[in-house]
Amino acid sequence: MPSVIAEGDELTRRAFAAYFRTGGTEQPGKASGVVEREDKLYVVLVSSRGVLAVYRVRNDGMLRRMRRWPSDLVG
Repeated sequence: MPSVIAEGDELTRRAFAAYFRTGGTEQPGKASGVVEREDKLYVVLVSSRGVLAVYRVRNDGMLRRMRRWPSDLVG
């Protein structure tokens, strides 16, 4: 069974790849990572300027980019 940290690193790596594949140009910072809210996992990509993208981790492990994200994720 993979550790939670390793799984989070993998999700963050996949979110970075998805972000750049969809035209993202600004470099996400080290503060980017997995956040859990209300039994749901999100990957938040941040830079020094703020939030770049938020991906929700679906039940099947796929990432879905959020157009609008919960305000408490980045508060």
